[in-house]
Amino acid sequence: MSARVLIVDDDRQIVRLLQSYLEHAGMIVFTAFDGEEAMHVIRRERPDCVVLDLMMPKRSGWDVTRWVRGDEHLAATPILMLTARVEDTDKLVGLELGADDYITKPFNPQEVVARVRAILRRARWSAQTPQAVYQIGGLRLNDHEHTVSLDGRPLDLTPTEFALLRAMMANPNYAFTRSELIERALGYDYEGLERTIDSHIKNLRRKIEPDPANPTYIETVVGVGYRLRAAPNSANGEPDARGIGAPL
Repeated sequence: MSARVLIVDDDRQIVRLLQSYLEHAGMIVFTAFDGEEAMHVIRRERPDCVVLDLMMPKRSGWDVTRWVRGDEHLAATPILMLTARVEDTDKLVGLELGADDYITKPFNPQEVVARVRAILRRARWSAQTPQAVYQIGGLRLNDHEHTVSLDGRPLDLTPTEFALLRAMMANPNYAFTRSELIERALGYDYEGLERTIDSHIKNLRRKIEPDPANPTYIETVVGVGYRLRAAPNSANGEPDARGIGAPL
C-alpha cells in the first residue's frame, strides 16, 4: 500500500515541487498551506508522515507538532520538519517537541524523499519483524505491538524515540557512540544528526526517568555517548532478575 504523506508549507512552489517528487516515488500526497488547514487534514486523512514547515500563518509548525504529540490517536505520526532558520535553537525546539527529523531550506527534494522513506521504514519496521519483548526494571518494550510502558503505564513515544530505545534495550550496558546509535536505530546518517541525538535522548529521559536530571535508565558515557543500564527493580537495588534487555 502506498504511503500517505502530508506536505505543509505556505510556499506553494515548494509544495508543488515536493508533491511532484513524492508522487513520483509512489506516495499519495495531501497538501496544506497553513497550520490550521494542516490540523484539519491530519485529523481527516491520518497521514503516515507529515512534512511540516516551521514558519507558517495561523498556526506554526511548532504549534502543529505540539498538537499532534498531545493527541493519543495521532501522537505516533512521524513528522519531518522543514525550516528556513539555521539557528540550532530552532531545530532543537522542534526536536524537543517531538519532530522525528528536520531539514533546512534550501534543500534537495531528492533528500526530502530519502528522509521520508527512512522515517516510514522506522515507523513500519516493527510490524515486519518477529515479536520481541524487552524488559529492564519497570521499562517494557513490545517490538511487535510497537508499545512501551513504564511500571504498567503506557508511554507515547515518537517513531524515532522508539527506535532509539529499542536499540539500547536490545544492547543493554553497551556504550553507544552517537554515530553508532544513529546507524543501529535509524539506519542512515547525515551531517548534523549527531547533534540532534542529544535532544531525542533528553525527550526519552523526560518520559521514562523518575528524575530526568539523575537518570536511572539512560546513562551518559562521557566522551562516548549513551548506554541503557539495568535499572534497580527492588528496594535493595538489585537489578531485575528477568534480564537486561534480552527478548522475553
